[in-house]
Amino acid sequence: MARYRGPKSKVARRFKEPIFGRDKALEKKNYGPGQHGNARRRPKQSEYAVQLAEKQKAKYIYGVLERQFSNTFRRAAAKKGITGEILLKLLEARLDNTVFRLGIAPTRRAARQLVSHKHITVNGDVVNIPSYSLKPGDVVGVRERSKSLEAIGNSTANSRKRFNWLEWDASDYNGKFLNYPERNEIPENIKEQLIVELYSK
Repeated sequence: MARYRGPKSKVARRFKEPIFGRDKALEKKNYGPGQHGNARRRPKQSEYAVQLAEKQKAKYIYGVLERQFSNTFRRAAAKKGITGEILLKLLEARLDNTVFRLGIAPTRRAARQLVSHKHITVNGDVVNIPSYSLKPGDVVGVRERSKSLEAIGNSTANSRKRFNWLEWDASDYNGKFLNYPERNEIPENIKEQLIVELYSK
């Protein structure tokens, strides 16, 4: 299954944001990677470069490669409403992202692995497709025989943040996808309009 396997700290330093979670390298070196990363004067980026960088950042954050991302954008563009906001809503509705948001896994990468290894159910049925798109009312849970996994137990115990569009039942290890989130509820620092402008070229 295709996914990004490269260095995470380089990506975080390129965007000057903790793309994959807390990063000590980013905290120590809050400038771009490479021999010119700490140069005082850097050439001004073109409009295209800024738009492309925003798309790349969104892809890294959600763990989506180019083909899946462009397909998701096409789905968003076909729907009525603001394309950029719909794009983020569709990315938030991915199964791996929801497993991460519910606190079942500490990172999106870990959530993707749990889904791929058949530890996660949707409406009672095992689903091992990380890109599976949830609909309002869907119930995401941990498979019965996987509830004893130490990794899942530690993650749910340490998870404190809850989101308005999700409902979590700690006693039964499941959560409900209530609705698509509003843009102001999504915490990621993404300028989605730049992505829309890039694909509109």
